[in-house]
Amino acid sequence: MKPMTVEHELNAANLDQALGFTIPSRNARGRLVRIGPVLDDILSAHDYPAPIARILSEALVLAALLGAMLKDADGQLTLQAQTKDGIVDLLVCDYKGGELRGYVRFDHERLAAEPSIPHLCDLFGEGYLAITFDQAATGERYQGIVPLEGDSLAEAAESYFSQSEQIPSLVRLSVDDTGHLAGGVLIQHLPEGEEGRERLHTRLDHPEWEHVRALGQTIKANELYDAELPLDTLLWRLFHEEEEVRVTAAQSLTKGCRCNSDYIQSVIGRFGAEERAEMADDDGFINVDCEFCSRVFPIRFTDSEA
Repeated sequence: MKPMTVEHELNAANLDQALGFTIPSRNARGRLVRIGPVLDDILSAHDYPAPIARILSEALVLAALLGAMLKDADGQLTLQAQTKDGIVDLLVCDYKGGELRGYVRFDHERLAAEPSIPHLCDLFGEGYLAITFDQAATGERYQGIVPLEGDSLAEAAESYFSQSEQIPSLVRLSVDDTGHLAGGVLIQHLPEGEEGRERLHTRLDHPEWEHVRALGQTIKANELYDAELPLDTLLWRLFHEEEEVRVTAAQSLTKGCRCNSDYIQSVIGRFGAEERAEMADDDGFINVDCEFCSRVFPIRFTDSEA
């Protein structure tokens, strides 16, 4: 067994954590994520049926995995799945600095009419997956869009990296039977160094990548959400025979709905007095719904503000 090189002290908690790693000799990078209380906190805002809660749980894990790709600490990753003919017509999650939030809009009647647990194609029909990276420091924005194809959200994500990024990737997402724990792993191959090389020359069948992918595929679904299994121990199980594995500091994950009265009031304040008057109810309040946390914010402007 060869020891890992730990760049920072690991957080001992096994839940609501993200752990990044690189394997220099294989030109590979990755991230492990496991969420529990944060998942409960987000799901508790809506009484989602089990199939909807499960797909949102997977999407939240995926958003946390993709968040590792943000170079800007204040940047935001947004994952959106949308369709016109599926049971789900909108799923949106975002990640910013370790904060997660998510929401699903779906057809209750169509879901209830399903004779069995619906698959991805049943939920989304001919939908698409859009992944958007917003870099706050530079103001740059990049978005990739791919069809929602395959049997799972993980397969759709792999398709995104293959088509939009041309980066060989392995994605695994898992939710336990109770729906209260979820985890995932993202492993990618970046030839010629951690920053990668020109995408034109990326090989999806590179020998180094085939080796790393084969090891990554040995991970079990229950290992991803097992609250008794530290993420660094899981990483050791996968890659302990490698020459070196560099592990970054574990990052805490939290629920991060950014709605608050001050922010909402500042947004509404950009409208003119007449427009605000049209939005207000009989008592003079403008009621703003936040779909993410299922809260209503009553905002009232004084005459001086109008």
